Amino acid sequence: MSTYKVTVYTVEKEVAEITNKIYLTLIGSEKLMSKRTRVNQSRVSPLDTEISFDIHVEKNIGNIVQVKLEKKNLIGNHPWFCKHINVQTPSGDCLEFPCYRWLVDENEMMIREGTARLPQNDTKSFQEQRKNELESRQKIFRWNKWSPGFPMSIDADVDELPKEVEFDEEKKTEFEKNSFKAAVELGLDRIEGYFESWNDIADFETIYDHYNIKDTLLEKVMQDWNKDEMFGYQFLNSCNPVMIRKCMKLPDKFPVTHEMVKGSLTRGHTLQEELQAGNIYIADYEILKAVPAASGRYLTAPICLLYKNELDQMMPIAIQLSQTPGKTSPIFLPSDNECDWMFVKMWVKSSDFNLHQLVTHLLKTHLVSEVFEMAMYRQLSAVHPVYKLLMPHFRFTIAINAAARDKLIGEEGSFSQVSSINGAGAGTLIKNAMEILTLKSLSFPEDIKARGMEDVPSYYYRDDGMKIWEAINCFVSAVVKIYYDSDEAVQKDVEIQGFVKDVVFGMNNSDHFPKSLESREQLVEYLTVMIFTASAQHAAVNFGQFEWHGWIPNGPSTMRKPPPQQKDKVDMKYIMESLPDRRTSSKTLATVWALTRTEQNERFLGMYPDMYFTEKPAKEAIKRFCHKLEEVKNIIKSRNEALTLPYNYLSPDKIPNSVAI
Repeated sequence: MSTYKVTVYTVEKEVAEITNKIYLTLIGSEKLMSKRTRVNQSRVSPLDTEISFDIHVEKNIGNIVQVKLEKKNLIGNHPWFCKHINVQTPSGDCLEFPCYRWLVDENEMMIREGTARLPQNDTKSFQEQRKNELESRQKIFRWNKWSPGFPMSIDADVDELPKEVEFDEEKKTEFEKNSFKAAVELGLDRIEGYFESWNDIADFETIYDHYNIKDTLLEKVMQDWNKDEMFGYQFLNSCNPVMIRKCMKLPDKFPVTHEMVKGSLTRGHTLQEELQAGNIYIADYEILKAVPAASGRYLTAPICLLYKNELDQMMPIAIQLSQTPGKTSPIFLPSDNECDWMFVKMWVKSSDFNLHQLVTHLLKTHLVSEVFEMAMYRQLSAVHPVYKLLMPHFRFTIAINAAARDKLIGEEGSFSQVSSINGAGAGTLIKNAMEILTLKSLSFPEDIKARGMEDVPSYYYRDDGMKIWEAINCFVSAVVKIYYDSDEAVQKDVEIQGFVKDVVFGMNNSDHFPKSLESREQLVEYLTVMIFTASAQHAAVNFGQFEWHGWIPNGPSTMRKPPPQQKDKVDMKYIMESLPDRRTSSKTLATVWALTRTEQNERFLGMYPDMYFTEKPAKEAIKRFCHKLEEVKNIIKSRNEALTLPYNYLSPDKIPNSVAI
């Protein structure tokens, strides 16, 4: 007689324990099995999260390689969650079986011993089991084309999602509470003249009564938003720090002359000399050209020229509100009248708001992460090391995107209600962005290099982002080297190659993404892009929205009157009639507030409470990763103490592991 000591870790879910029978069977390497043992019968209380019991076997069943769980319904069908299982063998060895999955219907689940394995290194019988596992998942995680031009997404609405990608109870409660507060308490503020224009810029302050903004960055933005140095600073370190690039030669469509800007070139050099010296920068919103605006609203595709002065400030020196120069599209300058210059800067920020929301934020973090997650579930077995590596970085992503499609970006969604772009316009813009979206453009260092932004002072997004990228890259490299001993091992991995091909399909068969991976180096780069995008990049472009877009004049979600076609034709009355009305302002503020909430028990970068990896080398790699992130956090904290406008979005303790809001 031999005794195995088993501990099952689950969650507090009283109903599931009372209404189900859960059975466990140990399976040995020779397919010999223990008797089927009732799990939840051994509980002292239905609220226990650890259930320990002994399983006695009369003869040796060999090395335990799998655990089988079965669920039988007693009353109704209540899902039951298994975190992981530990088995202590008669010889004293402790085996770990990570699970982190739901038993939903009356079915069974096979859980492999936790050692990560490449498919080519598995036995023939387990290779067949992996194949069956993926075929089953592919029936659940089906691709769907939600809207023309968009990447593929899951074929399920919010209330039809697979149980394993739904919000947990805690996340669901917090998300619904914040959504309710945004919609009712904040977004529907009962102010007089709800559908009317504001009378003056200062009147916008009346919608902040429900928000605590004292001593916050938003308060500083409200004070300095109209200063040129604050306008220029935002191209570097606000929530859309990816539009600015170095300009060595002016495009023909933007005929700025030295005579126009000489008053802004404080070094006393010519415009051509400043271009050659690398002190001129440009933000070109050409991608918005021909994107239709919603009825009664207006959108432009501006071009903004910026000058890095001798104080290393990024100052706007010329703005054209269209892609076609001419009499009806003049080049506006800081020397123009005060209303003109303030107004065209508002137009740039309005274009920036719309492009940020749909491309920088939605497409390049949310939607691409969903494609990666879908491909993972469809193509990687639960024992694959890359599955174990990626799982923490896709937590709640499909769920939050399904909610966004339902409540935010649909025809009746809150974004469509407050922005210049409706559903048709969003499809056009996303299609334009997909045509130039590449794996290389999602690589943080490659994007910085492509925009010529390697040496710009005070570009904290770049400085902190590079530190995070290097930490993730080093961690991924360490994990890849543990499980792949050669480039050939990558080439022979049928699951990873299937994963890469499925990503291409999810990206609408884009030829800008690789169809195969040939080396460990390529795999490391590929996985670093995924993890960085889902964690750091999303944090950088999401969590500053309330601070930078919360002051409506600094980032108007829409414009209600046409852009100026001549100088000296704009007054404050026209500006106030152009800016969002009271209703739109209130809803915009509530929306960006809701989008920047983190859950109470958020899992930040490097926090892995669900330990998918069981091997010591992988656990050591995680420890080194966490140590590096702690170093980065301390560097950023020390730097920020000397800044008037601290940059916190890429501090590791502020970066959630995944796109979850």
